[in-house]
Amino acid sequence: MTKKAENVIAGISIGDLNGIGAEVLLKTFEDSRMLEMCTPVIFANVKILSFIKKQLELNEIALHGIDSLDQMVIGKINVLNVWKEGVNLEFGTNDPVVGQYAIKSFTAAVEALKNKQVDVLVTAPINKYNIQSEEFKFPGHTDYLDQQLEGDALMLMVQDKLRVGLLTDHIPVNEVSAHLTEELIRKKILTINKTLKQDFRITKPKIAILGVNPHSGDNGVIGHEDDDVVKPALKTLFEEGVHVFGPFSADSFFGSGQYEKYDAIIAAYHDQGLIPFKTLSFGNGVNYTAGLDRIRTSPDHGTAYEIAGKGVADNNSFKEALYLALDVFHNRAEYKELTKNPLKIREKQEESKKFH
Repeated sequence: MTKKAENVIAGISIGDLNGIGAEVLLKTFEDSRMLEMCTPVIFANVKILSFIKKQLELNEIALHGIDSLDQMVIGKINVLNVWKEGVNLEFGTNDPVVGQYAIKSFTAAVEALKNKQVDVLVTAPINKYNIQSEEFKFPGHTDYLDQQLEGDALMLMVQDKLRVGLLTDHIPVNEVSAHLTEELIRKKILTINKTLKQDFRITKPKIAILGVNPHSGDNGVIGHEDDDVVKPALKTLFEEGVHVFGPFSADSFFGSGQYEKYDAIIAAYHDQGLIPFKTLSFGNGVNYTAGLDRIRTSPDHGTAYEIAGKGVADNNSFKEALYLALDVFHNRAEYKELTKNPLKIREKQEESKKFH
C-alpha cells in the first residue's frame, strides 16, 4: 500500500559542515509545506545545526533532536544525533576533521537506508579530498553506495526531461578508452532503460549514446572505439528490443537540440556529459544514483566554500533533489503495482501514445 506523503521518510546526510550543505538544506525546509510531502531525518547533531541556523538567521525553522530513529516524529524536522561532541566550524575551510563528520553522517544514513528505516536518501555535498581515511577510501558517494547496496550504480544527471548518464565517471580521461567494453556499454544501457521505466514512468524509452571520439571516430580516421566497441554493442541491444541510437557526434548533439528527442543520453566520460548538462540545467540539476535497489539523490553542485556561511547559497538544486527522490519513490511503488497486473501496463502504454 502506498504511503501517505508525510509518512515518507527522507534521510539526509549533512555533507561538509564548512560548505553550503546545511544552508541549502535548512532553506529548503524553511517552507513548512515541505513537511506535507515528507518527514526529514537529518543525520548530524542538533546543536551544530542550531548553531548554523542561528548564524544564517533562519530563525523560523524548528529542529527536533532525537537520539534514535524510533524517536522520530512525523511532520517535524528530525535531527538524529550521530555524534554528541562539539565540532569547530570555520566556513569556507577545507578541514579533514570536518570531513570525517561528513562521513559519519553519510555512513549512518546509508545504514538506515539499507535497513529501510528511511525511504529515500538525499546527500548534501562533500569534499572528496578531506573525506579520505583508512576506513573510507572511496572517490565519493556513488562508489560507496555501489558497494553497500544491491544493483549497479550509475550516475544519472536529471533536470526535468533532460537526463544524462555516464559510461565512465570519476576516472582520468586517458583511461576512458581502456575501460570501454561491449559488456560495460550493455550493462549501463540496460540499467538506464530499466530506470526510465520504473523510476520515471516512461513505457518505451528512447536512449541516445554519444561517440567516444570527435565525430564518432569518422569511420576509424579518428580512433577505433566507436566502430569496434560502441556500434556492435548498440546493434545487439537494438535487436533485443532496446531503443538505443548512436553513437552521435558529441560536439553538436546538444547545441542542435537533438537531445530533446530522447529520454536519456549516455556520455562516454564525465565532462563530455556534465559540461552540457550543467550549462543547460542552470543550477537546477540533480545527481541521481540509478541502478540500485534504494533511492539516492543529491544536488549537482559542490561545497561552494567561497560563499559558505554568507547566507547567499541557492537551494534550488537541493530542493529539486528532494523532489526527485520523492517522485521516484512513488513511481517505483506504482511500477511495482503495475507489474503485478500486465493489463494495467498495456493501459498505461495506450495512454502514453495519446501524448506522443
